[in-house]
Amino acid sequence: MQLSIIIVNYNVKYFLAHCLLSVLYASKNSQVEVFVVDNMSQDGSVEMVKEKFPWVKLIANEENVGFAKANNQAVELSTGKYILYLNPDTIVPEDCFEKCIAYMDAHEKVGALGCRLIDGKGIFLPESKRGFPTAQAAFFKISGLSSIFKKSTFFNQYHLGFLSEHETNEVDVLVGCFMFCRKTVIDEVGSFDEEYFMYGEDIDLSYKIKQAGFSNVYFPETTVIHYKGESTKKGSLNYVKMFYQAMIIFAKKHFKNSQKGLFVMLIQFAIYLRAMLAFVTRIFSLVKLPLIDAGLLLSSLMTMKILWIKNIKVDTQYSNALLAVFFGSYILIWLTSIFVNGGYDKPYKPTRVMRGMLIGGLITLVIYGLLPETFRFSRGITVMGALLGTLCILSIRKGMQLLGVKSVEPDNLSQQKVLIIGTSGEEAEIKHLLDKAFIEKKIIGTVSPTEEKENNQLGIFSLTKQVCKLYKVTEIIFAQQQLSFQKIIDTIQSCGPLMDYKIHSMGTDSIIGSNSKNTAGDLYSTEIVYTISTVANKRNKRLVDILISIVMILFAPFFIWFAKNKRSYLINLFFVLMGSKTFVGYEDEQLPTLKPYLLDVFPTIEKFNIPNSNKEHLNWIYAKNYDAWQDIQLIWEKWRWI
Repeated sequence: MQLSIIIVNYNVKYFLAHCLLSVLYASKNSQVEVFVVDNMSQDGSVEMVKEKFPWVKLIANEENVGFAKANNQAVELSTGKYILYLNPDTIVPEDCFEKCIAYMDAHEKVGALGCRLIDGKGIFLPESKRGFPTAQAAFFKISGLSSIFKKSTFFNQYHLGFLSEHETNEVDVLVGCFMFCRKTVIDEVGSFDEEYFMYGEDIDLSYKIKQAGFSNVYFPETTVIHYKGESTKKGSLNYVKMFYQAMIIFAKKHFKNSQKGLFVMLIQFAIYLRAMLAFVTRIFSLVKLPLIDAGLLLSSLMTMKILWIKNIKVDTQYSNALLAVFFGSYILIWLTSIFVNGGYDKPYKPTRVMRGMLIGGLITLVIYGLLPETFRFSRGITVMGALLGTLCILSIRKGMQLLGVKSVEPDNLSQQKVLIIGTSGEEAEIKHLLDKAFIEKKIIGTVSPTEEKENNQLGIFSLTKQVCKLYKVTEIIFAQQQLSFQKIIDTIQSCGPLMDYKIHSMGTDSIIGSNSKNTAGDLYSTEIVYTISTVANKRNKRLVDILISIVMILFAPFFIWFAKNKRSYLINLFFVLMGSKTFVGYEDEQLPTLKPYLLDVFPTIEKFNIPNSNKEHLNWIYAKNYDAWQDIQLIWEKWRWI
C-alpha cells in the first residue's frame, strides 16, 4: 500500500462527496486506501459515504472527539507507506498523489510535504507555508505588521511571505488540511497531539518532525483547492480563543523557560486585545447601519422643522425637550420597524426599508391620534420628515453599494451572468438541479469541455477566458465529467478572482464553491430549504410571540373570560413571553424543530376532522413558506384554545 488518506468530516456532506470523487480520480495510478472519520455529523454524511463510496473505510464516531483524535483513529489502522491528512473541503487534481509520492521517494530525509493551496476563487492561501510561532513572529502576526510587510524576511516570519509561492522550499510548518507524511516518521514522532482539539496540531506535528531530523517541504508542483480556509471566521472571538490557546499549548510544550514566559505573556495579551477588537468590530457591524439611519432621519426631521416654521407655521416655537421626546420616539419606532421588516438583513433589499418606514410611519400616526391635543406634535413635520428620511436612507445605501460596502450588497443572485462549461446534457442536469433547489440563475450559455463545440454552444474550452470577457460572465459552473479537476483548477487561476466558481460533479445532487476563505462555502443542493429556519423568520416569529403575548397579558381581564383553558391561560402566555413556548407550531421530526406550541397550524373547519396526511402536508407548507402574518392570522382565529 503506497498511500493512506485520512479525512476527518464534520457536517460538510456535499463538500466531502466532491472531495472523495477527486481522491478517487487521483488514485487511479497508485495503491491507495481512504479513511473517512466522521465526528458525529448530523447532515447525513455517514449514510452518504456508505451509499456512494462503499470503498471508503468509514469510522463513524458517536461523539465529536476533535480533529487530532479522529485522525489518530485512522492512523492506527493505516497500512500505507505514506499518510495524507486531508480536509473534506478540498479538491485534489488527478496527478497530485503521483507527484507527491515521486518527490517523497526521491528525498528520503523529507518527513512531510505540503502543496500549494488556493481558495475557491483561485487566490493563493499563505498558510500553505509557515514558520514556527516564535515570540517575535507571533508578535508581528498579532500586531498586523506581517500583513503590512508581506515580503519582509524580518516582519513576515510566520507566513514566510519572502518565499515564492511557486518555488519548492524547506519550511518550518505545514498546514493540516493537506499534510503528506512519511509513515515511518509518524511512527517515530507520533501523530497529532490530542491535547489540541482544533488548531495548532499541525504546528506541533511539523515541529516534532523537524526535531527528529527530518525536513518539512513546501511543494508547489501540485495545487489543491481548499474551499473554506479557516472554518471559523478569523475576526470571531471563538477563532481568536481557540487559535491562540493552541499556540500557548505549543509554547508550554516546546519552548525553553526563558522563551516560554515571554511567549505566553504575548499570546495572552493578544487574546484579550483581539477579543476586544472582535467585540468592538461585531458591535460596530451590528449598529453601523442603524446609527447612519438614525442620523439621516434626525437630519430629515430637523430640516423639515426649519422649512415648516419658515414657510407654513411661521413663528411657531417648539421646545427642545418636546423635540427630543418626539424625534427620539419617532426615530426609535422607524428603526425598529425597519429592523423587523428585514431592512438590516443580508442581502439588502430596498423594498424592506420602504416597507419598514411605511409601517413605522403608520404606527407614529396612530400614536399621534391617541395623544391629547396639548401633547400632539406637527403631523406635517413628521410625515414629510419620514418621506425625506426614507429617500435619504435609500440614496445613501445606493452610494454605499457603489463603494462596494458588503453590508448593503444587493440580492443579485438572479442577475449574475452564469456560464456552464459542459455538454448540453450536463447543462440540462445543472439547470434541473438549480430549479429543484429554487435558485434563479441567468445562464447565458455553455462552453464545450473539449476543443469541439455543439451548434448551440458559445465556444470551445481553450477559449473560456475570452468567452467570459466577451459576455461579461460573473460566474462559471464547471460540469465535472469530461473535465478533469486539474483543468478546473487551471481555469479558475487563469480567469482570475473577479468571477465566482462552482463545481458540479455528475451523479451528485449538489453544486459547491466558495467566494471567500473566511466564510462557509457556497452550496446549491436539492435539499428543501425551509424558510422558517432563516435568521429573519426566526426573529420575526419570536417578535410575534413577544408582542402578542404582551398584548394578551395586558388585556387578560377581558380575554381570559373567553379562553378555553382559563387556569393555564396566563401561565402559557408567560411561557411564550419568556421564550420557552411559541404560539403556533407543529410536531414533525422531519421538519425544523420548534419550541412547544399552544396552537397548531391547521385552520378551524367545522364538521371536518383533518386526516393525518393533510396535517403533515400543512405542517410542511408552514415550514417551507413561513410568514409571520400567518402566525398572526392563526392566533386571531384560534386564541380561545390557548
